[in-house]
Amino acid sequence: MKRPFHATLFLAQLCTGAALADGIQVIPNGDQASMAGSADYFTGAVVVDMLVTPTEYSQVSGAHVTFAPGARTAWHTHPRGQTLIVTSGKGWVQEGSKDKQEIKPGDVVRIAPGVKHWHGATDTNGMRHIALQEAVDGKNVEWLEQVSDDQYTK
Repeated sequence: MKRPFHATLFLAQLCTGAALADGIQVIPNGDQASMAGSADYFTGAVVVDMLVTPTEYSQVSGAHVTFAPGARTAWHTHPRGQTLIVTSGKGWVQEGSKDKQEIKPGDVVRIAPGVKHWHGATDTNGMRHIALQEAVDGKNVEWLEQVSDDQYTK
């Protein structure tokens, strides 16, 4: 018997990777400890709170990332692109040699596959966003060089 489409079940599947045939899986808030962003991939104070990790059903991962003023990612790319949903504060995102763009709460940033970019807080305001990306062959990001202070302030 074919199941009807239910938006709630679809969202549960998207967020947790659970298949419709498996029902709904609730992952309690706080089940995963907060992590400091690695100095290999971030500049400044960054806290990463994982929301979803890949499963056998879905290769999507997501985190709520908190950047202190001046904090940012290194340059990087994603094989299937990335979506950022800004939840608080004020930040910047930049693609390659293009001008950086301001991002603020409610903004959704869609980054195409393979696009070299960075994102983080402004120099005077912290920023939080939800970052969603999909893995290809178990890899969801290619980290590159750090964003220099000159690149960041330009």
